[in-house]
Amino acid sequence: MSRCTCAVLMLAIWAGQSQAADLVASVDRSQLNSGETVELTLESNDVTQFGKPDLTPLQPQFEVRGTRQINQLTTLDGDNHATTRWIITLLPRQSGTVLIPSLQLGALKTQPISLQILQTLNKDTGNQLAPVFIETRLDQDTVYVQAQALLTVRIYHSVAMYDDSNLTPPQLSDARVEQLGDSRTYEKVINGVRHGVIEMRYGIYPQHSGQLSIPAQVFTATMVEPRPAEDAAPQVPKPGKLLHVSSTQIPLTVKAKPALYPADAAWLPARSLSLSESWNPEPDQVQVGDSLTRSLTLKAEGLASAQLPPLPSTEVNGLRRYPDQPVLGNQNSERGVIGSREDREALVPNRAGALELPAVEVVWWNTHADQLERTSLPARTLQVANNPSLVVDTPATPIIITAPDNERLWIWQLSSLTLGLTTLLGFGLWWRARAQPAVLRAAQSGPSPRTLLDDLKRASQANDPQATRQALDAWARQQPETLAEMAARFVPLSDALDGLNGALYSETGQFWQGEEIWRAVKAIPMTERALDSAGDNAGLPPLYPK
Repeated sequence: MSRCTCAVLMLAIWAGQSQAADLVASVDRSQLNSGETVELTLESNDVTQFGKPDLTPLQPQFEVRGTRQINQLTTLDGDNHATTRWIITLLPRQSGTVLIPSLQLGALKTQPISLQILQTLNKDTGNQLAPVFIETRLDQDTVYVQAQALLTVRIYHSVAMYDDSNLTPPQLSDARVEQLGDSRTYEKVINGVRHGVIEMRYGIYPQHSGQLSIPAQVFTATMVEPRPAEDAAPQVPKPGKLLHVSSTQIPLTVKAKPALYPADAAWLPARSLSLSESWNPEPDQVQVGDSLTRSLTLKAEGLASAQLPPLPSTEVNGLRRYPDQPVLGNQNSERGVIGSREDREALVPNRAGALELPAVEVVWWNTHADQLERTSLPARTLQVANNPSLVVDTPATPIIITAPDNERLWIWQLSSLTLGLTTLLGFGLWWRARAQPAVLRAAQSGPSPRTLLDDLKRASQANDPQATRQALDAWARQQPETLAEMAARFVPLSDALDGLNGALYSETGQFWQGEEIWRAVKAIPMTERALDSAGDNAGLPPLYPK
């Protein structure tokens, strides 16, 4: 039996490893010019595989310039994860759409990857024959104010250089400049000469309309000069030559915001924009007092996250809202930056019925189509049901008494006479009971109001929102009025309850301080605490009442 159990366990472990094993292919860029190289990365987490991937399928479309292997071992929560990575430098043999075929390592296979190879004409000029030169390019000559203009800077070098190279970033007084990702290195063949390429990209966001000039970029480096043949001593460093290379200035026309754009809307010039919504949990079966988290996510291509405005809040009668801090993020793509903003808020319904959530609309300017657009989420209705676990005071239904007819009038008269006689009899019995010795009143069941008040004090001073809410509800059930009625009469108690609910239904509960709710309860006017005070201070009735 034990051998069978071990065999089953080993089979499960092997099956789990085989399911987790994978071979993933990726490239550093999917669009490049003819004559440029691209880096293909193959990554596997299968420790049972040995050897190298079969690169034979690459030969018809690519020239393999180099391959290097990186083995990495990481430890996370006590578990070791081993990964093997192969980085392959490829030179496409033709332009157009080129497909990197599926590659195989043992039983693992990669997915094909499509590349766009742009045909370029090499100009046989003196500048390109220089050992080092700079190429700068804007993705567009005209841009709207605060919209993105993508600046690409490429440094070509056909000679070896030391690691002290430096490029001055673009500095503009009337525009915001952000570097998009890290620099990339690859190779390109120009006029039969292999050049190394250092590529950097910047997002430029003009702040004023008019003419803008992108200044020249200056690149400095030390070029390695060949050592004389007679000087072959390895301890002597190679001589170097300091280089200074500058690019040309580039003009950029900045257009003002269109006149037809709404004046009360935030200016959002983007290439594309999307708006999405998510709920946790899904609002299918909602009850009074449930906490729902609504997330609205706005994504814009060509705008940084800092440029995205806050989305409209959910202001609905019958819903208490507790907003969280927005989550901002930027993602780099081939066409620049994609900014995202996520606004989250906790929604707590405080009444049953249908709650109408209005539509959410974002106005923006499509820079690709050059037109005004509106992206929106449709309105939705939340059906909120009563919560049986909550104590809700239901107002009494009024009793309507109709006047009797004359034939039955004597019945009502007899009933009134009987009621009057029983009232007099009861009054006489009460008067007689005053002369009797006092008796102890029956002990009340359950904890006393003073004990419940002490429990509330301890929970609030411990800054525990859950325990404070439970103690507050238990104390309020022994009061002459409900907690909602006391909060309606006493504003400090209402404010303290809002803070307590915010701690219960949002992510800020660990920072809640209970001193405010305790001060509010102690300061409730005597008319609302009369029952509690009478219950705590009442003693035995006098033995000889007067």
